[in-house]
Amino acid sequence: MYKVFVNDKPLFLTNEIVKETDFQLFLLESIDIEQLIVKMFNGKIDKAYLYYPDEKEILKKLKEKIPVQKAGGGLVYNQNGDVLFIFRNGKWDLPKGGIEKNEEIEFTALREVQEETGVSKLKLGRKLQKTYHIFKRNGKYKLKVTHWFEMTTTFQGTPQPQAEEGIEKVAWLNPSQIQQALQNSYENIKLLFETEKLLE
Repeated sequence: MYKVFVNDKPLFLTNEIVKETDFQLFLLESIDIEQLIVKMFNGKIDKAYLYYPDEKEILKKLKEKIPVQKAGGGLVYNQNGDVLFIFRNGKWDLPKGGIEKNEEIEFTALREVQEETGVSKLKLGRKLQKTYHIFKRNGKYKLKVTHWFEMTTTFQGTPQPQAEEGIEKVAWLNPSQIQQALQNSYENIKLLFETEKLLE
């Protein structure tokens, strides 16, 4: 099962038909995806399931219905084990951004972290899970697929927020500060920490 967030509300892609309780179930094959997204953005639907029988094909089917934007981001640790966060649009987030033409996704992730935070000396670690969310740009809805990587750095300087990207501040947060920041973050970021068991 995949979780796609629409305005921070979960849209589950599933190959199991479950009896409805507090959510609505739609058939991925026949759904007007834009109508569903609009309803979720407007708060008319809080949680929905999209059903398609073949789990291996389910994401591909969704991608046929909505344009995809690929992004790369980093979960960056410094030498003290703190994690690099950015603060933008009133919420805590991790640095990430869209892929550029002919770019490898690993390079995208490294480039975006450095551009958004000013942190250099980044070393790429393991690939973490991907996250999915739907956003609106220029009147069109898109599915953003973010590839996350663990990174480490020996950077000692002061991080610099990329103001033109609307980033207000950059901070190194320790585990207890992360717990607090996640209360004012996005569901995708919380999911990343939960599934990777990063706050044990």
